[in-house]
Amino acid sequence: MAFFEFQDDRQPLEGRIALGVEYDGSAYCGWQRLTQAPSVQAALEAALSKIANTPVQVLCSGRTDTGVHATRQIVHFDAPVLRTQKAWLFGANAKLPRDVAVRWVAPVADDFHARLSALARRYRYVILNQPSRPVLERANATWCREPLDAERMHAAAQALIGEHDFSSFRAAGCQSKSAHRHVHFIEVRRYGQMIVIDIQANAFLHHMIRNIAGALVAVGRGDHPTSYLGELLALRDRTQGNVTAPGCGLHFVDVYYDERFELPQEPLGPNLLAFIGEWSGERTLPDSEWARARRQRRVYPPRREVSS
Repeated sequence: MAFFEFQDDRQPLEGRIALGVEYDGSAYCGWQRLTQAPSVQAALEAALSKIANTPVQVLCSGRTDTGVHATRQIVHFDAPVLRTQKAWLFGANAKLPRDVAVRWVAPVADDFHARLSALARRYRYVILNQPSRPVLERANATWCREPLDAERMHAAAQALIGEHDFSSFRAAGCQSKSAHRHVHFIEVRRYGQMIVIDIQANAFLHHMIRNIAGALVAVGRGDHPTSYLGELLALRDRTQGNVTAPGCGLHFVDVYYDERFELPQEPLGPNLLAFIGEWSGERTLPDSEWARARRQRRVYPPRREVSS
């Protein structure tokens, strides 16, 4: 995907539409729409509904928690009216608050589903490891004043790769029926004063990444040996784990889909890590029965009338 792509302002789009959405989650209760607090979903739906002059509801690739950010949240909706690509993109961004933006708009096949078609999700957890509290990065990185050993953290994290029961890393209120998840890779690297935990899996449990980050920080401080993450994993007991790391350091950066959907590719976020140079979709997905079943799934929209 080029940084500056032509936006069609002549051909109206119909059928199912996908959006790439970026947001600063600091002011929101998370992605999901709630009646008692502001959410990213509500802000996006309100903007799209103004363009369509009729209610629009969207579905996302993965729900993020309070304070968590995203640079590549994928959503889809079935267009209730005919609008051009440029109208949806520029119109939505004109109506959205400054901490939410649509990065791209693309027509997709009718069987595309932002959540059910996803083969993998990827997050980056950013830690600013320095004695003094951060200022410019205070809303998008977690501050740790104690020295952390990133190499020990990386070694400890390798015990999580593969398919496991992650009960030790799920929130008490997690509603998932199964605690089994398949972690494709997890890497911990230091870049100057930043430590980045980069993790990809088929899906994640509620607070799973933040609980993993909390345990890794404990290893990085020297509180536990590098075998600690493997030991916690085997216990399958969240009460034996560490504190949940803050949401401000977590960034939802990528979602994988079958190549036939041809979604735009873009540099992985957040922008403060742009120097790494990796783009979405570059990693090879491990083969699994779960992924093969997802590739074969078909989800079709309900029939509805479209107005001009």
